[in-house]
Amino acid sequence: MTSGVAFKIPLTFDEAWPILQEEAVNKLIDCLETGGQPRNLGFTPNDYMRLYTFLTQSTRAVYSVCTSINPLEVRKMYDQYKKTFEDYISSKVLPSLRGKGEVNLLTELLRSWRNYKAMKCWLSRFFYYLSIYYIPSRGLPSLEETSNSAFYNLVFDEIKDHVNDAIISMINKEREGEQIDRVFLKEILDIYEEIGKDSSKYYGEDIEKAIIEATGTFYSGKALNWISNLSYVDYMLKVEECSQQEKNRISDYLKGLRSKERVFEAVQHELLNVQASKLEELKLLHGAVA
Repeated sequence: MTSGVAFKIPLTFDEAWPILQEEAVNKLIDCLETGGQPRNLGFTPNDYMRLYTFLTQSTRAVYSVCTSINPLEVRKMYDQYKKTFEDYISSKVLPSLRGKGEVNLLTELLRSWRNYKAMKCWLSRFFYYLSIYYIPSRGLPSLEETSNSAFYNLVFDEIKDHVNDAIISMINKEREGEQIDRVFLKEILDIYEEIGKDSSKYYGEDIEKAIIEATGTFYSGKALNWISNLSYVDYMLKVEECSQQEKNRISDYLKGLRSKERVFEAVQHELLNVQASKLEELKLLHGAVA
């Protein structure tokens, strides 16, 4: 990055964006995709100060154009912020996720989200003056909300069914007694909460619905098996055991779900409510045998 270059003020969007793209955005993406640490992106102190000075000058200049001459100029910068993320998702994130199954899919999703958050952090600095001067006066979605919604709309709209299946598979494996990485699963589920930051929209609705339905299906099958093969006392011990396990899950990696209590309700419904008449028969039979 060459130092000491003077920029004319004001800059139009068409003059400012190619420089910003070449000297900041492309370098950031290259660093993220090659496994580098995005803390400094290889900028020297002089490089960073020059780049930040340029961005400060250019965004101020575009804003001044917006308020006095041509409001379309700053809108172009705002729209380009969103397009930068959309292009990154289409060219880097989605290709890395396609064709992967279960744990590999979730692992890559978490890696992509971490990179995406680093990208958001840096670009929000570069586009800082939009959030101070332009966005509030126009009542537009914040930079955070804009980038988060782009990730959800493009990524989850394509792979959410596969992600849901992978998450449910991990939960059911644990229900069957297998060891799973709970910390990893919680990090995946936390993505939904993080995407909803600075937004009135709740992005966890789909995964919550899927988990609740899958919980009902899982325990419906268990109830049919246990009611046919266990005594009343043993069945009720199973209910108590499973209820406690689900409470532990809710307090651990499911605690971020807004409807987490409905997971527990699904367990109780399938094991007790649906089987109420058969349980009464089993109780009478058990009492008669005793």
